[in-house]
Amino acid sequence: MARVQLTELTAFVAVAEHASFTKAAAQVGIALPTMSQTIRALEERLGVRLFNRTTRSVALTEAGERLLAEVQPILESVDHAVESVNSFRDKPIGTLRLALARTAIQILAARGFPPLIQPFLAEYPSIRLEIAVHDTDGDIVSGRFDAGIRLGHRIERDMTILRLLDEFQMLTVAAPAYLARRPAPSLPRDLHDHDCIRFRAGDGLLPPWVFNKGEQHIEVTVEGALTVNDIDLAFRNALDGVGVAYLPEPTVASHLSEGRLIPVLKDWTRTLPGVFLYHPSRRQTPKPLEVFLRFVEKWRRRALAGADAEP
Repeated sequence: MARVQLTELTAFVAVAEHASFTKAAAQVGIALPTMSQTIRALEERLGVRLFNRTTRSVALTEAGERLLAEVQPILESVDHAVESVNSFRDKPIGTLRLALARTAIQILAARGFPPLIQPFLAEYPSIRLEIAVHDTDGDIVSGRFDAGIRLGHRIERDMTILRLLDEFQMLTVAAPAYLARRPAPSLPRDLHDHDCIRFRAGDGLLPPWVFNKGEQHIEVTVEGALTVNDIDLAFRNALDGVGVAYLPEPTVASHLSEGRLIPVLKDWTRTLPGVFLYHPSRRQTPKPLEVFLRFVEKWRRRALAGADAEP
């Protein structure tokens, strides 16, 4: 239905209900001459007279009564549909779809961030939460996700971001049992002589290990008997002495302090910008995403402060 036709029908129903052009014009919010012109245009479009008019009264013709009986329920359905959409604007109701990078979630868990899902759903029981954990850097817009959590250097620049975890270092580590068999590397190039636990990224590639020391920047393509696509699996095999691993500092910090893993190449590290929640910039943020962003900010502050209580 063209917009002008819907406007004409709305005006027609208002005149029929009030039996007055003046009152109908006031209800619809248009001038009286405009109301008269609108009804006249509708009658010309349909080719029938809809109202009998005198200076004292307005009454429906038989054709007008038939049109009112057909149109009135339709317009009421339109009003109901619009009202149902308004509930998404005014209330936290609907579906929230999140894309979470597996590595980012593992790093947050290792840093001691408290659970998020259960307290969020408990606070907003009318929201349905759909989560996809992935290993690729897919486009959340084309995937119809509302937001995502990812390492900062993998987020598109046109996204709005909220930092969840500050920058951290990538460390090269090995178990004491492994270093008892093989001398620790002194320089990144020494890794060519070691069994390295390689990591296959979500795009299928084996990224090099990146090292920085002052102004020096080195990328090393490592070799080894074991290749994994999960940092937790790499970490556990490093603990078992399978080989040298290249891991985020939050995932190995406690094991370094307790001596179960030993840092090697201490002067050669790589700093990553941290973990972020990100979402497309929008003029009108969906209500489920709006309340989720507020909830995550509160959750983040408590987590960074070391609070154990739920948000």
